[in-house]
Amino acid sequence: MTPQKVRVEALVDASIDKVWQAWITPEHITQWNFASEDWCCPSALVEPRQGGRHAARMEARDGSVGFDFEGTYEVFEEKDRVALRMSDGRLAETTFTPEGGGTRVVTEFDAETENDIALQRDGWQAILNSFKRHAEQV
Repeated sequence: MTPQKVRVEALVDASIDKVWQAWITPEHITQWNFASEDWCCPSALVEPRQGGRHAARMEARDGSVGFDFEGTYEVFEEKDRVALRMSDGRLAETTFTPEGGGTRVVTEFDAETENDIALQRDGWQAILNSFKRHAEQV
């Protein structure tokens, strides 16, 4: 069965150079990679190349729960597109397109089967919104 694709997007009021750096730099990732303020991303690792690893620790700020989000880049095209094969086999592809004075960031990911599609979309959109706020401030 082909997994359902889910799409989230944001228009970030920042240059593609700033957006790209905020997306792939571990020091930036730890500042935005969470869906709400009661979560955090204490560590991140990026090997910026096709075949490179991506890993981010995500956990509740109170320490009650956490998980590792990991994958391998199947595509890594600087300032254009990345495709990450997650450790559970699903794919997430993100594109970066200059638009007006900003950058449109679109992520399309394979939904998992344990949680409702709307819940997944809302969670990924919240993380992308967090990214947008951070990228616009750097």
